[in-house]
Amino acid sequence: MAERIEWLADGTPYSPRFGDRYRSELGGLAQSREVFLRGCGLPGAWAHQPQWRILETGFGLGLNFLVTWQAWKADPARPRLLHLVSTEAFPASADDILRAAAAHPELIPLAQQLQAQFWGLLPGVHRLVFEEGRVLLSLCIGDTKAMLREQHFQADAVYLDGFSPAKNPDMWALHTLKAVARCCRRGTRIASWTIARAVLDNLTQCGFVVHKTPGLPPKRDNLQGVFGPRWEPRKAQTFTTVNPTSCVVIGGGLAGAAAAASLARRGWQVEVLDSHAAPAGGASGLPAGVLVPHVSPDDSLLSRLTRCGVRATLQQAEALLQAGEDWQACGVLERRLDGSAGLAADWPEAGRDWSDIADPSKLALAGLVATDGPACWHTRGGWIKPARLVQALLAQSGLRWRGGIAASRLQRNPETGHWQVLDAQGKGLAQAAMVVLAAGHASRLLVGGDLPLQAIRGQMSWALHADTAGAAAFPPFVVNGSGSFIPAVPTDGGMAWLAGASFQRDEESTETRSGDQAANLQRLQTLLPATALTLAPDFKSGSVRAWAGARCASPDRLPLVGAVDEAQQPGLWLSTAMGSRGLSFAILCGELLAARLHGEPLPVEQRLAQALSASRFLRRAPA
Repeated sequence: MAERIEWLADGTPYSPRFGDRYRSELGGLAQSREVFLRGCGLPGAWAHQPQWRILETGFGLGLNFLVTWQAWKADPARPRLLHLVSTEAFPASADDILRAAAAHPELIPLAQQLQAQFWGLLPGVHRLVFEEGRVLLSLCIGDTKAMLREQHFQADAVYLDGFSPAKNPDMWALHTLKAVARCCRRGTRIASWTIARAVLDNLTQCGFVVHKTPGLPPKRDNLQGVFGPRWEPRKAQTFTTVNPTSCVVIGGGLAGAAAAASLARRGWQVEVLDSHAAPAGGASGLPAGVLVPHVSPDDSLLSRLTRCGVRATLQQAEALLQAGEDWQACGVLERRLDGSAGLAADWPEAGRDWSDIADPSKLALAGLVATDGPACWHTRGGWIKPARLVQALLAQSGLRWRGGIAASRLQRNPETGHWQVLDAQGKGLAQAAMVVLAAGHASRLLVGGDLPLQAIRGQMSWALHADTAGAAAFPPFVVNGSGSFIPAVPTDGGMAWLAGASFQRDEESTETRSGDQAANLQRLQTLLPATALTLAPDFKSGSVRAWAGARCASPDRLPLVGAVDEAQQPGLWLSTAMGSRGLSFAILCGELLAARLHGEPLPVEQRLAQALSASRFLRRAPA
């Protein structure tokens, strides 16, 4: 449930939990600009930088973020990317976010964009994206100290915000400020409205050099400082600061296009090579796919990862694709055919923005009743045409597509440090400072190590509504559980339905098979008996069409993202093994790859990112 906020007679938001105002009684706009933005030397300090990273303790109602975003938009010398990482233990509602900005008309258009993405804020990291991916907000929902331990980046500036130390002492405690210090580099500037003696002492103990500055009336003083410890801080990991140059991405499906787009937004010149003549020639060429988060009673690692991935894909779909034509967030009804509820008994209110127990009306629309077993309703789920998403990603500036290019081998020039991509005859196809392998199960042939990737063949069945009797009775949303059923997807020939798909391990063939058509009908009979009864004559007559492709999976069914081996093969990276969840994982993995490469804030918690490490299987490979 969203944090309860009271609004005082003068319009000031007030927290009953902490017994404190969210902002000065004189208004928060001046405080944001003078105390935080200018207190950290902005916008001057970020001029002409490739990116700028700000850490904020206490998102509150988002005013500091909106003011910083506004300053970025207005600055011709702004950095290419602006990142703001903000912690918040008790997030407000989307409506209160917008209401808080209502007193500042110049901020309302930005606040409306923030409001539109301010949903489903379960504990963890939520990446919100604005300005075509050039303004990134990572909302870390949870205790500040715990959430900062799940991040790995160096801030250029820190907004120390939050309720008064007297009201919320834990936010200003030594252990919290140590977590902040771990995210700082020498020279990181900090600013705050509080000058409490205990806060000054704790900051000094953490390595900050702080001083008082004139404050905004009625406050006499504010705090400014810089991270400059007299000792050498211990760092568990080093931070990369790679300058964007040239990159070759091998693979023109979802994984490759997403990685290429993420790098191009950061200034890389990217060539995308693929053996097919056109983008999405492999498994990403299926007519339409289901976008839905995974659910589990214990909210497993896979469940949390897929929520992050679904959010990332929805953001790109909304920005790049045409709703109703290329994608549709129609919702997904998931039948729990194993008899489990899927969701925890104490599933929080914020989680219902994502998923909930399906009510009888949803079941009825699918021709089902409660006695057919438990089901979940996924509000943010739907369908997407993967090929259209791939094409849109590859159309961004800084990218060059080259189809019909069959890469067979890689070799690194020890003198230049560049990688060469060679064909089967040893002829050079391309060269660059960096290579990203996103070629599905074919990636294992290019790594030069024992990479356990598995091909998984899948066949879908589909037909036009005009060729099907009874299409008007289809459910008005996607249904999945035993395979899936997508009821209505626009195609050049008219509206179509899709059902499937088969799942055959260690098979790469894309030839369609009549046996798989029969198997898809059998799945549909389990999933949607009434729909299957309607479509059975079409399957039996052979009028239902088929599409087949080979997906790629790892042994643990999670993607592989990141550097292969920076010591032995510097500049060789992976983004592959999306399995049957390419629509859920590809965009997220592209952003995770870019974040790892540039030492940026991560789009997911550190432990989730580590679960996708590209080298997790190579480490166990025999020498």
